[in-house]
Amino acid sequence: IERHSKMNTFNTVFDAICDTPQQATNMRLRADLMLHIEQVIIQNGWTQKQAAQKCQVTQPRINDLLQHKIEKFSLDALVNISASLGETVSFQLQPAFA
Repeated sequence: IERHSKMNTFNTVFDAICDTPQQATNMRLRADLMLHIEQVIIQNGWTQKQAAQKCQVTQPRINDLLQHKIEKFSLDALVNISASLGETVSFQLQPAFA
């Protein structure tokens, strides 16, 4: 018996792990925002406690963010954290099929 396996290819890791393109897009946006917030914290040399005060969240919430626990953050929550840092969040929309 000869078996052929078809390997799926994905544009992003989120496309591979999410059930729908909508979920993958949401996850990618959350990951991008989390990484940006993390960079702001690192660049400013803030402790988790200082970052929590600046971001108007608790220190355990900052710890979750720095541990990349994406499942604990909604897109809304991350936009609010960014706004607390004086950041403006904007998205660039591109056609899905160019």
